[in-house]
Amino acid sequence: MSENVYQLIAIIIYMAAMLLIGYYSFRKTTNLTDYMLGGRSLGPGVTALSAGASDMSGWLLMGLPGAIYVSGLLEAWIAIGLTIGAYLNWLFVAPRLRAYSQVSNDSITIPSYLENRLKDTSRLLRVVSGIIILLFFTFYVSSGMVAGGIFFMSSFGLDYHTGLLIVSAVVIAYTLFGGFLAVSYTDFVQGIMMFLALILVPVIALFAVGGLEGATESIRAVDTSRLSLIEGASLLGVLSTAAWGLGYFGQPHIIVRFMAISSVKEVKQARRIGMGWMIISLIGAVATGLIGIAYFQQNPTVSLSDPEAIFIALGQIMFHPFIAGIMLAAILAAIMSTISSQLIVTSSALIEDLYKIIVKKEATDKSYVTMGRVAVLAVAIVAMSLAWGQNKSILDLVAYAWAGFGAAFGPIIILSLFWRKLTTWGVLSGMIVGAVTVVVWGNNEYLKGLMYEIVPGFILCLLFAVVVSMLTYRKNIEIEREFDETMELLNQEK
Repeated sequence: MSENVYQLIAIIIYMAAMLLIGYYSFRKTTNLTDYMLGGRSLGPGVTALSAGASDMSGWLLMGLPGAIYVSGLLEAWIAIGLTIGAYLNWLFVAPRLRAYSQVSNDSITIPSYLENRLKDTSRLLRVVSGIIILLFFTFYVSSGMVAGGIFFMSSFGLDYHTGLLIVSAVVIAYTLFGGFLAVSYTDFVQGIMMFLALILVPVIALFAVGGLEGATESIRAVDTSRLSLIEGASLLGVLSTAAWGLGYFGQPHIIVRFMAISSVKEVKQARRIGMGWMIISLIGAVATGLIGIAYFQQNPTVSLSDPEAIFIALGQIMFHPFIAGIMLAAILAAIMSTISSQLIVTSSALIEDLYKIIVKKEATDKSYVTMGRVAVLAVAIVAMSLAWGQNKSILDLVAYAWAGFGAAFGPIIILSLFWRKLTTWGVLSGMIVGAVTVVVWGNNEYLKGLMYEIVPGFILCLLFAVVVSMLTYRKNIEIEREFDETMELLNQEK
């Protein structure tokens, strides 16, 4: 059999497994809470790996190794910033959000949590936050679909659009039918695949280039600065790159996992699993990019058409075609895990936070689940249309959406969990200012060159939320009671 046949067999086995998990989850999904939040039944392992897999996406196996391959260790500041941000998110946000979202009317989405937390009767909070989720997640889903198209183009020589359609069809199928449980269980499996692939590829490739000494010599022969974290960098540039970590506090598809874990007690174990997975995976991605520099320096006759395909290229060179196919499936896992997570959160925003509020028409749980599935399909079609032209890199699309959520929701989530005096008008002004700043800054080439748009967006959101809240604060007995009840629940479950 040819190499491509072996690899296609591995990909088909993987996709069939994802569809089977989707069918299993479909059988377990009976109501809207099941569809949107898995009935708050996730264990620590599934919570940790599904949060990690949905977070990292194709960026981990394609975008980051590609950036390291082109620019060297300077790009690793993204990984350092993300690690710090993820740890702080697990430590401070996860336990409080799990407790507070339960105490505050058993909220199942971020917009519903904010509305219930602040006792907003105008419904504006829910609608505005739902619109922000729709806006930025459409770009985020689009980035995953672009990665899917590039994946099939680089791996099998398929047309970009054919690859885009294959990835989209499979991920839409299991997300649409299986809901949050399917997304979480498939993410768990995909997280394990990504983890193993990111250990095996750089370790085997390292032997092929003559170990650490051989790799270091070859990288230095290309450019000595590729092994430096600071050479050629400005303080502003390093801070801007590391500021990716700020985004964690506001990513709905990640923090919704904190709301779904079975209890606050499980958070500590989930944090340990999640951070261990993340640190090793990021080291593997960085090592893949660096060793890729060494390999192609030593083998100048071998060509690499796209730097973002460095992981794919090394996997195909180093392993038997079937094993290489499993490595390829790990990339597909990274891409699909993020698309599915984002689709389910966007679906929940459309139905739970926009349709229910704007239409104001009661329906059965079964009808809402059906609407959720239609919403998944609708958002996927819009994202596919954006991805069709393949006019931006994966990292560019991810960076824009990541900044949008980090700036619009990050300061708000933190304040809502730690500050009693946050108000509806403070949240509204902060969210809108943060989102608008990212849109304006991110679409101006000069401003983008100065600093990553998440930094001004995050700061302005925090500033407006605090100042406007102080100006509009009125003591609310119900808010005070829930805040105290949340603190008691946290203390009980420590």
